[in-house]
Amino acid sequence: MSKDYALIKAWYDMGLWDDVRLRNAVAKGKLTASEYEKITGTEYAYAE
Repeated sequence: MSKDYALIKAWYDMGLWDDVRLRNAVAKGKLTASEYEKITGTEYAYAE
Protein backbone atom coordinates (compact mmCIF):
# COMPACT_ATOMS: atom_id res chain seq x y z
CA MET A 1 0.00 0.00 0.00
CA SER A 2 1.26 3.45 -0.89
CA LYS A 3 2.48 5.69 1.89
CA ASP A 4 -0.26 8.27 1.31
CA TYR A 5 -3.12 5.85 0.52
CA ALA A 6 -5.10 6.34 3.75
CA LEU A 7 -4.78 10.11 3.62
CA ILE A 8 -5.74 10.36 -0.06
CA LYS A 9 -8.68 7.99 0.45
CA ALA A 10 -9.92 10.13 3.36
CA TRP A 11 -9.69 13.27 1.22
CA TYR A 12 -11.63 11.54 -1.57
CA ASP A 13 -14.29 10.30 0.87
CA MET A 14 -14.68 13.83 2.27
CA GLY A 15 -15.13 15.22 -1.24
CA LEU A 16 -11.91 17.20 -1.17
CA TRP A 17 -10.40 15.18 -4.03
CA ASP A 18 -12.14 14.00 -7.22
CA ASP A 19 -11.35 11.33 -9.82
CA VAL A 20 -9.14 13.70 -11.82
CA ARG A 21 -6.99 14.44 -8.82
CA LEU A 22 -6.71 10.72 -8.05
CA ARG A 23 -5.61 10.00 -11.65
CA ASN A 24 -2.96 12.69 -11.25
CA ALA A 25 -1.79 11.01 -8.04
CA VAL A 26 -1.38 7.74 -9.95
CA ALA A 27 0.55 9.50 -12.72
CA LYS A 28 2.88 11.02 -10.11
CA GLY A 29 3.41 7.69 -8.32
CA LYS A 30 1.54 8.66 -5.14
CA LEU A 31 -1.07 5.89 -5.70
CA THR A 32 -1.10 2.69 -7.70
CA ALA A 33 -3.74 1.97 -10.33
CA SER A 34 -5.03 -0.78 -8.05
CA GLU A 35 -5.46 1.66 -5.18
CA TYR A 36 -7.26 4.09 -7.51
CA GLU A 37 -9.71 1.30 -8.36
CA LYS A 38 -10.23 0.45 -4.67
CA ILE A 39 -11.00 4.07 -3.81
CA THR A 40 -13.23 4.95 -6.77
CA GLY A 41 -14.75 1.58 -7.64
CA THR A 42 -13.92 2.19 -11.31
CA GLU A 43 -11.17 0.82 -13.51
CA TYR A 44 -8.11 2.99 -14.00
CA ALA A 45 -7.73 3.92 -17.67
CA TYR A 46 -4.13 4.36 -18.77
CA ALA A 47 -3.47 7.26 -21.12
CA GLU A 48 -2.23 6.33 -24.56
